[in-house]
Amino acid sequence: MLDAVEVLEQRWSGELDGVEFAVEDVPPSDPAPWEHGEVPLGRFFPAQGELPPRVVVYRRPVETRATEPREVAALTHDVVVEQVAHLLGLSPEQVDPRYRRDD
Repeated sequence: MLDAVEVLEQRWSGELDGVEFAVEDVPPSDPAPWEHGEVPLGRFFPAQGELPPRVVVYRRPVETRATEPREVAALTHDVVVEQVAHLLGLSPEQVDPRYRRDD
């Protein structure tokens, strides 16, 4: 997670100022309306009141989805890019041209 965030902060430092990044084991049991029965790998939570915007990656679903341990880092990167893209209102490819997720 830290490596993915570090890469993005080099390019988007101003836009990501104040955004919190976190890893949680599993997503909450209440799915978001757009998560049609699938287990999310991450979520973006917009700022709310005093709480800053947050990008969260869910460790267990990412580890389960990756077919090999070395793929965990690549999948984590893609999840972070997707959530930052949502935050910025851009496509994942605009946020990071190395984005590769194809599922």
